[in-house]
Amino acid sequence: MELQHIELSKLKISRCNMRYRDPEPDIADILPSIRAKGVLQPLIVRPEDGKFGVVAGRRRYFSLRAVKAECGEVAPPPCAIMEEGDDAEAIEASLLENLARRDPDPMREYETFVRLIKEGRTVDGIAATFGMTTTQVRQRLALGNLLPKIRDAYRAEDIDDETVRHLTLASVAQQRKWLRLFNDPHQHCPRGHQLKQWLFGGQQISTTHALFKLADYTGQTIEDLFGEDSYFADADLFWALQNRAIAAKRDALLKAGWTDVDVMEIGQRFAQYEHVKVPKKKGGKVFVAVGHDGAVEIFDGWLSQKEAKRLAKQEEREAKGAAKKSSGTAKPAMTQALANYVDLHRHAVVRLALLAHPGTAFRLIVAHMIAPSGNWSVKPDPQTARNLAIRESLTASAAQKAFDAEEQAPQSWPGWSEDTDELSRGPDTANVFAALLSKSDAEVMRIAAFHMARSLAAGSDVVDAAGAHLSVDARAHWQPDAAFFDLIRDRATLNAILAEVAGDTVARANVAEKAKTQKQIVRDCLAGANGRVKVEGWLPGWLEFPFRGYGDQALTARADDGETEDDHRAAA
Repeated sequence: MELQHIELSKLKISRCNMRYRDPEPDIADILPSIRAKGVLQPLIVRPEDGKFGVVAGRRRYFSLRAVKAECGEVAPPPCAIMEEGDDAEAIEASLLENLARRDPDPMREYETFVRLIKEGRTVDGIAATFGMTTTQVRQRLALGNLLPKIRDAYRAEDIDDETVRHLTLASVAQQRKWLRLFNDPHQHCPRGHQLKQWLFGGQQISTTHALFKLADYTGQTIEDLFGEDSYFADADLFWALQNRAIAAKRDALLKAGWTDVDVMEIGQRFAQYEHVKVPKKKGGKVFVAVGHDGAVEIFDGWLSQKEAKRLAKQEEREAKGAAKKSSGTAKPAMTQALANYVDLHRHAVVRLALLAHPGTAFRLIVAHMIAPSGNWSVKPDPQTARNLAIRESLTASAAQKAFDAEEQAPQSWPGWSEDTDELSRGPDTANVFAALLSKSDAEVMRIAAFHMARSLAAGSDVVDAAGAHLSVDARAHWQPDAAFFDLIRDRATLNAILAEVAGDTVARANVAEKAKTQKQIVRDCLAGANGRVKVEGWLPGWLEFPFRGYGDQALTARADDGETEDDHRAAA
């Protein structure tokens, strides 16, 4: 930062100051000192709209204004000037300044943290900056789930901390009901641990929460003494009907053009501060939150912070590509240096000769596959596993074991001498070529097939093309294992697999169940266990040729999951 003395007339309160919208502060305690000695500690400012916005030092600024009103003039105060443009750093500086002097209330911290999240800061980053745990930061951000009137009452200290913590877990409908009790002096308003029991105790499910027609419910309902509210007596029947209705609602939203509908686990709350509002036409998703009391809330047009950033980067790349395409210019022609003349003519005559001798040319191809040189760069696919479980699953597979046995066969490495261990150094291309000239066409074709397979790039389009051409059936070498089920994390994808294995009726009835429950049903169907009819020969679409996905999320799951083998070991 640069330190300067700046005229008071060029200063103003920055919009990034956490107390920007507050009324003028009480300065009685510091005004006498500033009258006598002036401002000794620099104000933190940054360029804003032709002036300098005070990020930290608001009370000193108003004290200077009071002195000027009394005396007619005031000495320019010392100011530390921040760089222009970084709102997040300015917000952090303002909050840190206030933390050092006076603890801000939790609502003030919530408002400031939300501004930092919008500026691109992460929860972990905020926690590190302000010396808090990530749990404390998330607790502050969870205040955003509260109705404005509840937040106002909390700010005024009419509601205690424990009560507010429980209210952040309540649905909007529950908060409104609680607020009516809070504002009515003749009603008992539950607080603290009583509020938690009020929110989650029992299976008291109101008929107003049903997405289905009440005529479809064949069980008994219970009404209060005044007949104003009624409840379902058969909770199991309610959830069976409610889950089917949720599945139908999901299908209707997808049909309406939403790219994805995420039905969250029962009791999981939708945290708006972790998401960004995105319209349907730009890829916004729908989140369906289902409360323990059966209430369903729909949040349409949202993406996670990570998804929104990825979408913004993709749009930026597409915009740059379009601009480059429209303004592209031809590259300048390049002349050949005379020093290359002889080499190029030698190359031309040998290349023409190879056209007349395809057998020799094919052996030269295989030689380069085994011992890359010149314009060739052939290497085996590393088969990189993202975690230890995937690595163990691959090592144990029948296909991998059979291929590893072929790799140990000496006929796959012509021109390699065990005495000199040329393979560890990299065999010489000319020596391999000479060895191949002595082998039959059938032997060379076998060697070529091995090295082509060895260098085939995992995850590439050519894997799908070759598998489809060869009508590969993965059932002969693959069975669903623990690693496969552990890696399915997307709930929409899991429900689609459940529908494929157990049928649409079972999938719809379990659409809001935990992922663990849905996976167990799939396992039971494949094994014929727990009363399920055994499903023979099932293969996920991901292992079919050609590739068959389960919606957009199935296509992006591999790119989104950044977990590595080291991450897995660290977690273990």
